[in-house]
Amino acid sequence: MSTTVGLISLGCAKNLIDSEVMMGHLAQAGMALTPDAELADVLIVNTCSFIDMAKNESIEAVFGAVNARNDDSERKNQKIIVAGCLSQRFATHLPGLMPEVDAFIGLDQITKVAPIIEGLVGKTPAPPKDDGVATDDERDFVTLKPKYVPDYNTPRWRLTPDHSAYVKIAEGCNHTCTFCIIPKIRGMHRSRTQESVVREVRDLVAAGVKEINLISQDTTYFGMDKWEGKRPNPNSPVDSTRGESLASLLRELNTIEGDFWIRLLYTHPAHWSDELIETIAQCDKVVKYVDIPLQHISDRMLAAMKRKTNGDYIRDLLRRMRAGIPGLGIRTTFIVGFPGETEEDFEELLEFIREFRFERAGVFQYSKEEDTPAYKMTGHIHHMTRKSRWSRAMAELQNIAGELNQQQVGQAVRVLVEEPGVGRTAWDAPEIDGSVHVDETIPVGEFAEVTIRDWRGYDLVAAR
Repeated sequence: MSTTVGLISLGCAKNLIDSEVMMGHLAQAGMALTPDAELADVLIVNTCSFIDMAKNESIEAVFGAVNARNDDSERKNQKIIVAGCLSQRFATHLPGLMPEVDAFIGLDQITKVAPIIEGLVGKTPAPPKDDGVATDDERDFVTLKPKYVPDYNTPRWRLTPDHSAYVKIAEGCNHTCTFCIIPKIRGMHRSRTQESVVREVRDLVAAGVKEINLISQDTTYFGMDKWEGKRPNPNSPVDSTRGESLASLLRELNTIEGDFWIRLLYTHPAHWSDELIETIAQCDKVVKYVDIPLQHISDRMLAAMKRKTNGDYIRDLLRRMRAGIPGLGIRTTFIVGFPGETEEDFEELLEFIREFRFERAGVFQYSKEEDTPAYKMTGHIHHMTRKSRWSRAMAELQNIAGELNQQQVGQAVRVLVEEPGVGRTAWDAPEIDGSVHVDETIPVGEFAEVTIRDWRGYDLVAAR
């Protein structure tokens, strides 16, 4: 009888792909997959720990699974595996803190999850561990400094709708932003080859996918780690004369036959170049939507965050992007309440928001994360001040969103139908942006031309 495995996937789209890869390997090994935790012989919790809120959610999910097992006599033999960023970030501590968990796996073990499970349930001897396991606990398989990166033929069980897929073009990050723990969790940047990404996207499009969402920790750094000669630095621009780059990848993907969108997520402002701007403008399949987290505009804050940019650079870049890519929708995010942020810094951010009127934007309150440089900084902001600044910034963004939505009334737009009665425009990434209420008779997974007649909050309403 085959082993039945359940999986709880938390966190971002990059973590979701890790879940899909694990499920692909489990299916390839002949294991049964179930969405019902109570029916699983083995339950995997793929965790997130980017910020404190995500870490707490992951811990609650793990102990929720443990408690559910303890409360159900029929689940007493169920094995629980903790995977993902929580187990990787706290690799040396977690086994001692969670004695109820049966195994811990990190990023380099997601392709080895099947033999680990077979060893857990006693079907085979426990597999040999990789070199450099974080602890000597027999339940621990996590290795430090992960090196894994997916390939086009990596087994994968997609969890997204049939018409939309994420494609991870690289793993890890070489930036040292002082607020961010990701490089310590995910390791140094390592790109896939351009050929690998193109082959995967070609197969997805052939299978009927209508939206390809390119993701990594820093998509603009794609290919740079493979350049020969002088090594790239934190400010190196996208440059196809040096080797494979995001621009060369987009141009190659644009040649794939079919009617589909290519969406660019997680770009870093320090690496943008005129070549990348021109490439996006010229490639008809690349939607005129860019995700570019800016985090702040004050020179003081950008320097403290080690963002490798300054306010003048960002303003100039945004103007060049808007001038060079007609119809561009820019998505960004900001952090308020970073250590040392003054009222003057925050007011400069508000004025910047008013001036550039981002089509899609969000704000996060600074999260104090241990093992990051910002954790030990002086000048931490009171939580009520952080909350107040978040509310004020969000109010500005909401007013702008309403004004931009009003401008859409009467306009004809192309949407991809996500579910019955709900579509998304080229300016709306899955899960994070708004949607368009459309006629429920339009088939799911198809493109449609609709006319906007109204709006509600962040969402548009199409004429029926």
